[in-house]
Amino acid sequence: MRVRSSPFAYALALLVSTLIAVQPVAAQSILRDAETEELLRDMSAPLIEASELEPGNVELVLINDGSINAFVAGGQAIYVHTGLINEAETANEVQGVLAHELGHITAGHAVRFNERTKAANGITLLSLLLGVGAALAGAGDAAMGAIMAGQQAALGSFLAFNRDQEAATDLAGARYLAGAGISGKGMIKFFERLRSNEIRSGYSQADDAAYARTHPLTGDRIQTLRVLLEEDRAWNAAPDPALQERFVRVRAKLYGYLAEPQRTLTAFPPSDTSIPARYARAYAYHKEARIDMALAETDALLAAEPDNPWFLELKGQVLLESGRPKEALGPLRRATELTLAHPLIAGMLGHALIATEDTANFAEAENVLRAAVQKDRYNPFAWYQLGVVYEARGDTPRARLASAEQQVMNRLYPQALANAQAAEASLPYGSPDWIRAQDVMFEARAELERLRDKR
Repeated sequence: MRVRSSPFAYALALLVSTLIAVQPVAAQSILRDAETEELLRDMSAPLIEASELEPGNVELVLINDGSINAFVAGGQAIYVHTGLINEAETANEVQGVLAHELGHITAGHAVRFNERTKAANGITLLSLLLGVGAALAGAGDAAMGAIMAGQQAALGSFLAFNRDQEAATDLAGARYLAGAGISGKGMIKFFERLRSNEIRSGYSQADDAAYARTHPLTGDRIQTLRVLLEEDRAWNAAPDPALQERFVRVRAKLYGYLAEPQRTLTAFPPSDTSIPARYARAYAYHKEARIDMALAETDALLAAEPDNPWFLELKGQVLLESGRPKEALGPLRRATELTLAHPLIAGMLGHALIATEDTANFAEAENVLRAAVQKDRYNPFAWYQLGVVYEARGDTPRARLASAEQQVMNRLYPQALANAQAAEASLPYGSPDWIRAQDVMFEARAELERLRDKR
């Protein structure tokens, strides 16, 4: 026997599904790496200047996601998937994608997307209410007709709006590439690769399939952009060889860090003694706890470039994470010096100093960790390590403040609020740390209230 659902129950199910909130970007896995972040900043700098945005206001965030994507979710932040870097063959291809995403920012598409989503939801909710009313009156077929018509209207309106935005953003990206004097060949190449992936995945490229897509047909995008970009003076501009070399290294580094070790060793066999291959293998060996082999690769990298801060950072990381923190101090101190105390590298040095369990190192650890969080407050691990130093010297109020800083970034709002309140009660009134404790309290309380209202 099969139970048949009533149109009324179906309508209520659709209503509930419509009201489900979208997961925030913060719920995705953000990957922090000093070298990659610096590369993305340098690749985007001329494009940001061409877009007339303020460089300091545009943030580039690396997302640990294997899909080929980049997106803007709000404000002036571009989220770049690791899958995009892995799929691209050149830095120029990634610059084409970044130019496109800058077009979304300058046009304010994130805000308009939210407005359009609300409008589409309004059409859907109205049709659902009409359908529920018809179902209650006993007109089941009319109820389903109202619901489906509303759903189709909302979806068609939303998709058309999104396609228009994407087409306009393609043109904006082409302008920014031209303004920066960067060739558009990479943008075209990336779209061609995207189209090939779509064909392999079975996505129709026929004109009559366009209405069901969030983006214009990739072939149409290529044709439109090629006409514009080939006429630009920068079309035949030579790519920056130094930028390309950095890109190849970062791509190999991320592959070695994220892929299964055996896949890495297949892609970069020991017979390949290039710097990118050694970089990838060092991470693969480290993940398999083959420490001597990982160190052999890092030593070969440093033999080629003794003052490369990223290679020094890697050697320090391998030594630290294999239980040899004292040996890690030398390369990490040098890497911190060469990068002018980059907060991520300084944070690792602070961790190594604490891990020696030598209290004579704690004063240096406090100095480097405080410098790290002053440059980059969004570094929960550095805050945790700083809390360890404060607790070790008996400074409980600042230890609790450091814990609150870490917890609010990890969305542990009740714990952050409790620790910030305790810190504020014991810190000197009006001091910078006392003021910061209040800021964390306000942030945690506001988030708790927002979550309560959402529920």
